[in-house]
Amino acid sequence: MMGNKDAAGASPYTGFIMMGLIIVVFYFFMIRPQVKRQKEVRQFREGLKKGDNVVTTGGIYGKIVEIKETTVILQIDNNVNIKVDKNGIIKDMSDAQQR
Repeated sequence: MMGNKDAAGASPYTGFIMMGLIIVVFYFFMIRPQVKRQKEVRQFREGLKKGDNVVTTGGIYGKIVEIKETTVILQIDNNVNIKVDKNGIIKDMSDAQQR
């Protein structure tokens, strides 16, 4: 029993070091990838252009016929256009095989 240290004998900095390590791990595995993903999505939405085939968050497939500052007009069928917020566009399907 003499060789064991109790919690009172531990360094007071050990708790701070462990908390710091947890914060660093949390940053590199959770926060940093999310910020990177948000940057990629923002660049994708800024790069949208007329004629791109896209998918909305609601699962609607369409072709961009007009782009405004915060919205896009999608053609989803012949003579059927809808106005969608740019934040609702999630994926570019221009390279996908069309049915």
